[in-house]
This record gives sequence, structure tokens and C-alpha cells, in this order.
Amino acid sequence: MEQKTVFPLTGLHCAGCAQRVEKMAVAYPGVAGAQVNFADSTISLTYEADDMDLAAFQKAVADMGYTLILATTDPFKEQAEQQRKAYRRLQKRVVGAWALAIPLMVLGMSHGWDFPGKGWMMMVLSLAVMLLFGRDYYIRAWKQARRLSADMDTLVALSTAVSFLFSLFNTVYPDFWISRGLHPHLYYEASGTIIAFVLLGKFLEERAKQGTSAALKGLVALQAKEAMALRNGNFEPVDIVLLRPGDTVLIRPGEKVPVDGRVTEGQSFVDESTMTGEPVPVRRQAGDKVLSGTLNGDGTLQVEVTASGEATYLSAMIRKVREAQGSKAPIQRTADRVAGIFVPTVMGLSLLTFVVWMAIGGTARFAEALNAMVSVLVIACPCALGLATPTALMVGIGKAAERHVLIKDAAALEQLCRVDTVVLDKTGTLTEGKPGVQAVWFGPSVERARLLALLKVAEMRSTHPVARAVTAWIDAQVAAGAETVAELPEISDYTNVAGKGLQFSAAGETYWLGSRAYARAQQTDAAATDALLTPWEAQGHTLAVLGRGNELLAAMAVADRLQDEAPAAVAGLQAAGIDVCILSGDHQASVARVADRLGITHYKSGLLPDDKAKYIQELQRAGHKVAMVGDGVNDSQALAVADVSVAMGEGTDVAMQVAMVTLLQNRLALLPRVIDWSGKTMRSVKQNLFWAFIYNVIAIPVAAGVLYPFTGFLLNPMLASAAMAFSSVSVVGNSLRLKFKKWEA
Repeated sequence: MEQKTVFPLTGLHCAGCAQRVEKMAVAYPGVAGAQVNFADSTISLTYEADDMDLAAFQKAVADMGYTLILATTDPFKEQAEQQRKAYRRLQKRVVGAWALAIPLMVLGMSHGWDFPGKGWMMMVLSLAVMLLFGRDYYIRAWKQARRLSADMDTLVALSTAVSFLFSLFNTVYPDFWISRGLHPHLYYEASGTIIAFVLLGKFLEERAKQGTSAALKGLVALQAKEAMALRNGNFEPVDIVLLRPGDTVLIRPGEKVPVDGRVTEGQSFVDESTMTGEPVPVRRQAGDKVLSGTLNGDGTLQVEVTASGEATYLSAMIRKVREAQGSKAPIQRTADRVAGIFVPTVMGLSLLTFVVWMAIGGTARFAEALNAMVSVLVIACPCALGLATPTALMVGIGKAAERHVLIKDAAALEQLCRVDTVVLDKTGTLTEGKPGVQAVWFGPSVERARLLALLKVAEMRSTHPVARAVTAWIDAQVAAGAETVAELPEISDYTNVAGKGLQFSAAGETYWLGSRAYARAQQTDAAATDALLTPWEAQGHTLAVLGRGNELLAAMAVADRLQDEAPAAVAGLQAAGIDVCILSGDHQASVARVADRLGITHYKSGLLPDDKAKYIQELQRAGHKVAMVGDGVNDSQALAVADVSVAMGEGTDVAMQVAMVTLLQNRLALLPRVIDWSGKTMRSVKQNLFWAFIYNVIAIPVAAGVLYPFTGFLLNPMLASAAMAFSSVSVVGNSLRLKFKKWEA
């Protein structure tokens, strides 16, 4: 049976290390596919589980000088701990190396300050840096040499060793050079400072790499470490890894749900926004499912474990994000493809030019042949090709940053203009991400100020998001002078009615507050109740209904409010010919209401993170270029598989770390603008490449002397160099024109 698993690695020091491990893994018996991600030190293996000996594969990796972590309950936790220790060791080595390298540099550069024993002092300092702080480079280089291989460590080891040994010879035997009229130069400072600079570069690289794993760290942080499990009739703390399906765990108010399971006792509202994006907690009672990583509200639940540890939905989500981030999507730009063969091609052309001139004119044309050969070499310098793409992308990304759009990857800017489908999360992307009062109704029998006081005093005792939305609306109305609230009454007999609402007494009368179903249960006028509340429910609103006996006193519709710029953003995308769809974990009515208001015909509701990712993959298989826009942890899996991932600036850190593009001001209206800007930037790149190619197509034959038989004109190498410089300046100038282009779509 074929299986795909991501394993952590340690000991990778450069991209060459990753390539060697990947090459070995691909050729290893039983491995169907392998990809090594140097950024987060992981290897994604696709292998035949029945035929693959993972322990033997681990040894093969170890023989190469690296460590594959297998035999632990939490291999990534072990990897993180090893990386923390290695980072601290590296930090100490950087400090130590520079403490010795600085005086070594001072001695090496003080050419006019010579004193007896200076060379020996420099030798000691250099040797100390190399052996105390740079010894790993020599050890790894030796291991590579034994396998007839080489990498960056080899270069560091060879360059520093040669410099040191040459300097040591000159220190011990200076007369060898003096007797020949030469000065015995010392290069000890080169040996020491190369080690110091390489260590510093590695340290800065490791710091940068830590940021690339922040998304996964955010997901892992959702996992509980312990659970209150039933053991011998009592609930006691147990490590998550020891839980098994069928165990019973107790989840107290405010705790993370530690496992996937089914509620057996109790009822509570559970915040599932990390999984579904829905801001309003949902009621969970006996028989309902709960997911690891969600947050329990103010009730106590007993849950039967159906999956724990690596088998939970959250763990599967983490694995898929890790796989998506570690997968490779090779983007080979035109300039890179040409540059790979450009220099040897031009060298061949220049040699051919010399041969043709000599063949035609013989030795009498040697000067012209040499002139033409040099001109071809000079004029065909690939600077213009090399500058064509990066200069335009630098200007494009800089202009986007000025307009509060953070583009983390040049590939994202390149891909944006190719997007034909934009997938939008609803909550926090199209909406504000928090419930608010959308509509109110007050009956005529009690004065409005009195009803507001009753609503506020009742909802103040609840932590439910709907209650908070009601009290926030009342406070905002009072602050704006739009409403007045009577003196808050004393209440008694405050009782929660499970799954329906609450009851309380004030001034000798009993009131109730809750859902539409609760209102119907109080024998209110069914026709009047339905006429008032049905339209609100059809729009996906959550209701807070206040009554006394069978009398309806007040009602409020609570829903997540549409972002002000959402209609214009969607209209802008559709005007550009881009299909727009909504994928949400919210319920059907709520999603349909938002889609209808925005003129979006394609939408899906009730989706888990895995469902969103699968839908995007279906679109990709159909040939679409997909951009995913989201703001929450629940969007991270879909963001990771999309062609271009876009995060809202006020979303979770996880979403922003996964995403290639972040809209820093949380303004969705920036999306059609940055897509338009991507098109402008890529047009500039294509213009640059066109002129760079045309320049070479015309200039190389002219430099070779193709005009000489007809006009007697032969390009001077000095003019050739000027033409080459002009070609580079023209490319940069064309890129700078982007600064003056309009940003708006």
C-alpha cells in the first residue's frame, strides 16, 4: 500500500544537502517519490509501506551525515528541540568567532605595524577560530570527500585551509620568498574571517528560516498537551499520546477540546471558528461531534474519544499544510532558461566569428578578426537579460508595499495576473468576522427604554456572542444618542434553559429571552411570530427574542456584517473576467444571504478546511488558476494549496504566514487592484525581455561584422561596451516607468 508521510530532518546546512538527500531517496528501493524542503528541514516520502524498511532508510540518511527522526511519539517536537539547541550553539559560535576574528582583522590590515611574533600571533588566532568555531566545516567536508562529493562546506574548508597552510609556510620559511626577491605574504585573517562571516550568514539564515515555519507552529499551538481522562472512576490529567478511542475525557469551561470525539454528557457552546471560520459558537450536546483544537464555552462536556494525537482532524490538517508548503512548483522564467545557455553560446559565436574572419581574410585580417571576436564578447554581455525580470519585479513589489499590499514572493506577483478564479472565505473576509445587531423590533406594550434595560440586564450575565452583540449595540446606540435606557432593574430567578434561552424575574414579572423555537414554546401568536422572524431567519440571522408570558415584547436579528468594500471588490473582480465563489464553514442561509447581496452565484456552505482544499484542487485539475483569500486558521490548508494565497491583514498569524500576499489594511478592495498591478508589472517584464532579446539579435551580427562587406563598418569594442551599457540602462529605465503608472484597477 502506497503511503505519503512527512518526516523531520536535522543536519541540512545548504540547498546542496537537500538535493543530495532527495536524490538518494528517489533512488532508494520502495520509494515512489521524495521531496526535501530545505526551508523547514523535512522530507516528504511517498513509499510502499509493505516494502519499505524505514529503519534502513534512516541509516542511509545517517550515512550521508544527516538525521531522519522516526522513533518518537512527536518527531517534530524532537526536531524543534534539536534545532533550538543547534541555534543556541551557533549563536555562541558566532560570538566567539568574531571575538577572535576582529583582532585578527586588525592585525592583518595594519601593514605598517610590524613587530616580532606578529605572524605567530595571527596564526594562533586564526587556528583558534578554525578549530574552536569552524571545525564542523572541516568534518563535513571530509565526509563529503570520502563519498567523492562536494558542497559549500568543501569550499569553506578548502579556501580557509589553503590560506592558512600557505601563511603557515611563509611564517616558518620566510627566506624561501625573500631569497627570490618576493615578500612572504600572510593570509591568516582570510582564514579566520571567512569562518566568522560564514557562521554569521548561517545564523541570519536560521533566523529567517524560523519565520517560515510560523504557520505550522500556529496550528500546532492549537493542540492540547493533556486531557482530563477517566481512570479508575476518577478524572485525572493524562498525556494526549496515551489516549485511545473509547476513552472518556472531561472538558471544562474555557478549555481546548483535546481530541476528536462524541459528546456523551453535558451541553455547551463550542467555538469552532478555528475549524469552520464561523464566529458564533455552536451548541454541542449528547450525540454531537467535537473536533480537536476548538474551544469549549461555559459548559462542561464529557466526550468519548474517537481519535487522538496524530489521528485527529487538526493533526491531519497540520500534515496537509506541511505537505503543501513542502511541495515543489518549479517556475522556470524565460530569462533564467536563456541565461543558462547564453554565455557558452556567445563564447562559441565569438570563436566562430574569429574563425570565419581568419578563413576569409587569412593573417591579413587578424586585427579585424580579433576586433570582431572581442566586440561580440563585449556587446553580448547578458546584463540586460539578467536585469529584465528582477528590476521590474522589485519596482512592482515596492509599489504594492506602498499601497499596503505585502507580496512575500515574486512568484506570487507573476501568478496573480494569470488567476481566473478567486475563492473567498466568508467570515472575516467578506464579513467583519464578529456578530452584530442587524435589525430590531419593539412591541407597543412596554416603553422602549424599559425593554432595552430588560435586554441589557439579562444579556450582561451571558458570555454568548449573541448576548455580547446585543449589549454592544445597546451601548453604542446610547453613546450615539439614538436610544435611552431606563434604570436597570433588579432581577432574580435567572435560569438558563439548555439549548433554548433563559428566564428571569424583574419587578414581580417573569420574562424569557431566547430563540424563535423558545418563543413558539411560550405559546406566542404563531402567525405574528412567523411574520416577524421568518424573514430574518431566511437571511441567516441568529435571533434574540424577548417576551413575557405569551406576549412578544422585542426581537433582535444578529449576524456577521458585510464589509463595506466587499461589493466593490467582488464587482471589480467580476468586471476583470474573474470567476468569484464563496467557500464557508457557515450554514447555508447565512452564506446564501451574503452571496445574494454580492451577486455571487457559486458558493458552498458547511465546509471543513479539508473540503475547501479539495474544492480548490478540483478547480486546478479543471485547468483554472486559483487565488484563495482567507483570514483564519481554518483557511490555512486551502491557502497552502492555491496557486496564489491571499490573507487579510487583520486575520490570524497562521493565515498570514501561509499566504503569499497579505492585504495589510484588511481591505478586500485591494485585491482587484493588486491583480491589475500584477498584469502591469508582468507586461513590463515581457517588454524588458523583448528588448533584451532584440538587442542581442541585432547587435551580435553587427559586432561580428555582418555589415562590413557592404558598408565597411566594423564595430569598435569601445562602442560595443557603450551599447551594452545602454541596453542595461534602457531595461532599468523601462522598469522604473512602473513607478508612474496608476495603481487603481
